[in-house]
Amino acid sequence: MPDKPDFHAPLYEVKANLFKGLAHPIRIRLLELLAEAPSVSVTDLIAGTGQEASNISQHLGVLRRHHLVVAERRGLQVFYSLAYPQVAELLTVARSFLTQVLATTQKNLELSMAPGPSAPEPAARRAPEAQPKDARPEGARR
Repeated sequence: MPDKPDFHAPLYEVKANLFKGLAHPIRIRLLELLAEAPSVSVTDLIAGTGQEASNISQHLGVLRRHHLVVAERRGLQVFYSLAYPQVAELLTVARSFLTQVLATTQKNLELSMAPGPSAPEPAARRAPEAQPKDARPEGARR
């Protein structure tokens, strides 16, 4: 996404670019950390993610270009905050959605693995004592 919003781009393109800005686990973690406080120093963001400073700097640059965060220099430190409170709301909605999807998936998996009525086992897989007896006379069997 360019530094300035493209007011002529269709809304779906703008939305897609927003999600491109979100499309990395470290960026999501950075946004989660920023949602917890009004502003957070880069030092604290590095500590909160366990990533190298250069890696965090690159991800913060992507978030700035996508208008998700803003930076403010205070002396020798740089502090970041969410550009809009709706970013925190978006993260909350995404967490709720994913929790529901995972719960549904787990429920479906458990149901698919639960014992229940099923088709009879093929004869070749039955134990010998469970095999049907051939009722034909001894001489008629092949």
